[in-house]
Amino acid sequence: MTVTEIKEITKSRVKVEIDGEYAFVLYKGELRTYGIKEGQEISEEDYQTILTQILPKRAKMRALNLLKSRSYTSFQLEEKLTMGGYPRQIILEALSYVESFGYINDAQYAADFIEYNKEKKSRNRMFMDLRKKGIPEAVIREAMENADGADSNELEKAQIIRWMEKKHFTPQTASLQEKHKMTAFLFRKGFSIDTIRNVLSLDITSI
Repeated sequence: MTVTEIKEITKSRVKVEIDGEYAFVLYKGELRTYGIKEGQEISEEDYQTILTQILPKRAKMRALNLLKSRSYTSFQLEEKLTMGGYPRQIILEALSYVESFGYINDAQYAADFIEYNKEKKSRNRMFMDLRKKGIPEAVIREAMENADGADSNELEKAQIIRWMEKKHFTPQTASLQEKHKMTAFLFRKGFSIDTIRNVLSLDITSI
């Protein structure tokens, strides 16, 4: 195996290419430790040591450090480790490691997200937000079905009414143009047309 390229990423880290293909990212001090130089051979022993000992440990520590500051979904954490230049297999190993301790749990993440946002966001908006975070549709739907609290339809109606009050909008006195404008606004917030129309037909001054 020949080191075909060593490219500096930062002052302390470099990207190493072996036999014309990307291999891994190392610290410059590690290049000296293992005698890795561009155009020279890297021993199988050193190569395996890097892949099975050095990088897995580093990836796991990186994942743990990221999780200290905030929660991540599996997808988000995978993205972070990918940005760090870790090989795919090592990323999967690190994810499995933190998951085994319960540090990442997409189902719990979805449940917590829904509980925190259910009175502020529509179901559609929460669904889209969670999908962007890489959580599978089935996991999101199950979390929504298991969510505690008021009936989701009634909850969304209450949210729409709060938006109307915030915008000083009264359906009974609003013009057709104003209703169209409010409908478009609420639709962009993720509420369904049927629910919006239902609320627009209510006398919210008596609620």
